[in-house]
Amino acid sequence: MTRSIGLAVLACALTFSATAARAEETIKVGILHSLSGTMAISETSLKDVALMTIEELNAQGGLLGKKIEPIVVDPASNWPLFAEKSRQLLTKDKVAAVFGCWTSVSRKSVLPVFEELNGLLYYPVQYEGEELSKNVFYTGAAPNQQAIPAVEYLMSKEGGGATRFFLLGTDYVYPRTTNKILRAFLHSKGVADKDIQETYTPFGHSDYQTIVAQIKAFGAGGHTAVVSTINGDSNVPFYKELGNQGLKATDIPVVAFSVGEEELRGIDTRPLVGHLAAWNYFMSLKNKENSAFISRWKAYVKRNNLAGADGRVTNDPMEATYVGIHMWAQAVKKAGTTKVDAVRTAMAGQTFLAPDGFTLKMDETNHHLWKPVMIGEIQANGQFSVVWKTNKTIRAQPWSPFISGNEKRAER
Repeated sequence: MTRSIGLAVLACALTFSATAARAEETIKVGILHSLSGTMAISETSLKDVALMTIEELNAQGGLLGKKIEPIVVDPASNWPLFAEKSRQLLTKDKVAAVFGCWTSVSRKSVLPVFEELNGLLYYPVQYEGEELSKNVFYTGAAPNQQAIPAVEYLMSKEGGGATRFFLLGTDYVYPRTTNKILRAFLHSKGVADKDIQETYTPFGHSDYQTIVAQIKAFGAGGHTAVVSTINGDSNVPFYKELGNQGLKATDIPVVAFSVGEEELRGIDTRPLVGHLAAWNYFMSLKNKENSAFISRWKAYVKRNNLAGADGRVTNDPMEATYVGIHMWAQAVKKAGTTKVDAVRTAMAGQTFLAPDGFTLKMDETNHHLWKPVMIGEIQANGQFSVVWKTNKTIRAQPWSPFISGNEKRAER
C-alpha cells in the first residue's frame, strides 16, 4: 500500500514537472479585448491583428529561443470584468505582457491591477491623457497628437474656419476629459461658452434623430463643426442619421476621434463624404511599409477564414497594436529576458518603422510614442483621403497644458 502511494505521488510529481516544463517552453502574452458587447465592433480587429503579429514573430523564430503563446480573453465590454480578466492573465496565466483595452474606462479599471502586480500593459488607442503609469506603454495618441490638431484644423481656413463647436461623445471619462481640454483650448482661442455645446449619450445608444436635429439647429448660428468622441457601435446609427437628415460635410463637418475604416465598414458612406477623422495612420497611405502591412493582413484574414473576408480593413489602433507588440519583442531581445523591470528599461528609446511610413520612437521618459498626426476625409468607398498631416513625428504631452496645474507635473 505504502509503495503504491509512493509511486502515485512520484507519478503526479513527474506529470507536474512535465507540465511546468512545457509551460516554460513558451512566452505567454495576454490579449485583452472585448469580442462581444458594444465595443466588439472596434476591438475584435485588434485581437486579430495581435494574433497575426505574434504569428509573424513566431515564424521568425519567436523570442529568446521560445515561441510566443497568446492567451485571448473576452471582457465583453464589461468594465469590472476587464480588471478580473487582467488579474487572471497576470496571476494564473503568468503572461509576460498584456496587449489590450480600448476605452479609457477599461484601462482605468485594469490599471490598479497592473500596478499592484507589476504587470505590463500596452494600450493601443488614442486617449485623454492625464495619466502616466510605469506599468503602461501608450502606443495610441495623446490629445496633442490628435484632438488639439484636429480642432486647430477645423478653425483654419483650409478646415472651414469653424467658430462654433458641438462636442458630442459617449458618456465616460475619455470624451468628458477630452472635451474639458478642448473647451479650455477653445477659450484660449477666444471662443465663448455660448458657442460651445456638449452632449453625451450612453454606451450602445442608437437613437440619434433628436441629437442630429439639435446639431442642425445649433449650426444655424454659422461656421459650426462637430467634434465626435462617440465610441463603439453607436457610431453606426449616428452616421446613418447624419445621412438620413442630409447633414453634409459642406454644411457642418464632423471630425471623429474614434471612427476609422473598421467602424465605417458596412455603412453606406456616400452621404458622409467629406466628414473627417483625426488619426496617426490611415489604410489609404501610399508607402512601402503600409503596402506590405496590408498585404500581410489580407493574407492572414484569408488564411484564417476571418469574418468579413475581402472586406476587412486596417486602421489606426491596429497599427498601434502591431507597433506595440514589435517594440515589446525588441525590448525583450535587448533585455535578454521577459522580466518586467528589465523590459520596461529596454523599452526606452525603442524605434520601429511603422506602416504610417514614419520611424516611431518610444519616448525615453513618458512611455508614449512620438507619432505623426493626420486628418482624413471620408470617401465614398469607406476609405479616407488625407487632407492634412505633419511632416514629422510629434512628442506626446500626457499632461495637457490646458488643464490647470499640469505645467508643474513631473514625468516619472
